Amino acid sequence: MTFPIGWQQRWKVMVAKIQLVATPSAQQQLLQVICSPSQPVVVAFANAHAMNCVAVSPSFFSALRSADWVLRDGSGMAILFKLLGHDPGINLNGTDLIPEIIGLFNGRRIAFFGTQEPYLQQGLVAARQIAPQSHLTGAHGFLQMDAYILLAATQRSELIVLGMGMPKQEAVAAALREQLDFPCTIVCGGAIVDFLAGRTARAPLWMRRAGFEWAYRFALEPKRLFHRYVMGNPVFLARALWLRISGRK
Repeated sequence: MTFPIGWQQRWKVMVAKIQLVATPSAQQQLLQVICSPSQPVVVAFANAHAMNCVAVSPSFFSALRSADWVLRDGSGMAILFKLLGHDPGINLNGTDLIPEIIGLFNGRRIAFFGTQEPYLQQGLVAARQIAPQSHLTGAHGFLQMDAYILLAATQRSELIVLGMGMPKQEAVAAALREQLDFPCTIVCGGAIVDFLAGRTARAPLWMRRAGFEWAYRFALEPKRLFHRYVMGNPVFLARALWLRISGRK
């Protein structure tokens, strides 16, 4: 019989799992590997909200941990790694990185599973500007797990971008990797389709560079993001400090 581990141990596992990238050249090398799979592989992102979900949900922890690559996303995670004595490296947020991945798959089949209409079609139009030689397909983000598995198996897309939000997309990604029998890259993209569609605006560049894009998003959607940021950020920081203090004992 196995017993669930506490949030502290889950965080330690994720800290060890997250792949930190120190230089732009290392980032490009990683992207080349990600875009040349020999089997189904999953790319996921860990931000402060993800770590809070890890702390309270063993099933989400299991799905996120199972990804082939988990990348450091956001200023909160930079704070966590610095507190633990690690160089956080480059901020590999999905909103910036996923369009690069889409471009590297130009000429190959790409599927987008997520959001709703008309934003899905608008996102596909924007993605065609990035990968004009690719065959693009899409499905909204409110189907059952079996439907995504059937679509992916039928379409055999070489890149599958999931834009369903946490924790659904991580669970779908894990199931797709388990069920598919051809090489493909499965990316957990959060709101990426909405960003591509223009439904969700990006923060000004200076805010992104300063690590305050979360504040810009909160200002745009305070009701939806109140729990994630106003409640979630202090909880995340408290856990990060606890992890640092406990590690010194």
